Amino acid sequence: MPWLTAEEALQALKTKPQTLYANVSRGRIRAKPDPADPRRSLYQAADVQRLAERHAGRRKAETVAAETIRWGDPVLSSAISTIIAGRLFYRGRDAADFAEAATLEQTAALLWNGAETLFSGTVAGNGPPSLQAAFLALAGRVTADLPSLGRSQAALRREAHGVLSTIADALAPGPAAQPLHLRLAASWERPDAADCLRRALVLLADHELNASAFAARVTASAGAALSAAVLSGLATLTGPLHGAAWQGVDALIESSSTLGAEQAIRRSLVQGNHLSAFGHPLYPDGDIRALALLSHFSLPPQFAALRETGEEMVGEKVNVDFALSAMAAAFGLPHEAPIIIFSLARSTGWLAHAMEQIESGELIRPRARYAGPAPQMRSGP
Repeated sequence: MPWLTAEEALQALKTKPQTLYANVSRGRIRAKPDPADPRRSLYQAADVQRLAERHAGRRKAETVAAETIRWGDPVLSSAISTIIAGRLFYRGRDAADFAEAATLEQTAALLWNGAETLFSGTVAGNGPPSLQAAFLALAGRVTADLPSLGRSQAALRREAHGVLSTIADALAPGPAAQPLHLRLAASWERPDAADCLRRALVLLADHELNASAFAARVTASAGAALSAAVLSGLATLTGPLHGAAWQGVDALIESSSTLGAEQAIRRSLVQGNHLSAFGHPLYPDGDIRALALLSHFSLPPQFAALRETGEEMVGEKVNVDFALSAMAAAFGLPHEAPIIIFSLARSTGWLAHAMEQIESGELIRPRARYAGPAPQMRSGP
C-alpha cells in the first residue's frame, strides 16, 4: 500500500497543511508515523488521490452541502471540542490526559467555559438510574423553563447547572454534594467501578459536532429552553447508529459465546451487518477514548477474544462502544449501563453546544434539495 509524505500529499491536493490535517482528523485520509522519522507522518496515497480527483472539478454548491453533512467538511464554528491527529481535545486540552484525574463536574466547567467547579444534584434521588426518568424530568422542564434567547451567558450557565442537576437526579441518584461517578457507582452497588466510571464520563462528555450535539444546537438556535435542547440530544443519542451502538456489541458477544468469536464475526460480515464494536471514521488509528478506558480494567475473556479476533479480521481497532460494553461486563453493571453513562456524560456537551449556539445568535435552517414530483405551476393571474 503506497504512502506519501506531507509534501507529496499537499502537492497532489493543492491545499494548505491545515486542510490536510483536517482531512486526517475526519478519517478521510489515513495516516501513520514515518518509520524513518516518527515525528513525521505518511499519508495513504489512495485516499489522497480520491480527494484530489473529487476537488479537481468545480462542484455545485448543493453537492458540497450534501457531502458536508456526511462526515464531510465543518459546517459551523465551535470552540468546544475537536479531533486532531487521532486525539480528542476539550477547549484545547487533551481529553484522555484530562480524564486521568478530572470529574464530570470539572469537565462541565471546562466545556461551559466557566471557571467554577460544578456540583450537580439538588436532592437525593430515589430508585435506580433510569433513562425513562431522565426523559420525563426533562420534558417536565421544557414548558416551564424560559426561552434561551435574550439571556446572558452567566444566566444560561446557572440554568445549565439546574438542567444537569435534573438529569443527574434521574441517571445518577444520590447525595447532592457527592461527585456523579460516586453516585453512579453507589446506585449500582459497584464501588470498585467508581474510577472507571469517572474516566468514562469525562471521555464521553463531548465529541465535536456529532448527531446529538447537532440536534441540540438546532433546537437551541430556535431559542428553545436549554432543557429542550438537551431533550433533543438525548432522543438522538438513543439511535442504534449513535449512543445505542453498545447493543450491537452485546449482540456480537452473545453470538460469539455460542459460535466462537471468529464464526460470529464471519457470519455478521457475510450477512452485511455493521460491526459496531470496531472502527471509527475520525480515528483511523484507533478510538483514543476506547484505548484510554480499556487500559484501566481487565477485559472479560469473551471480550478479549472478540477484540483480538475482530481487529485481525476487520482490520479496525475496537471503539468506545466496545469499551463501554466491556466495562459494564467487567464490573457486573446493569444491562443498560452503557447508555446511562453515555447520556449522563454527553448532557454536559449538549449544554455547552446549546449555549455556544445561542451566543452566536444564528438560526440553523438549511435548504432542502427538492426531489419530488414536478410542481404544478399556476398559469395566468
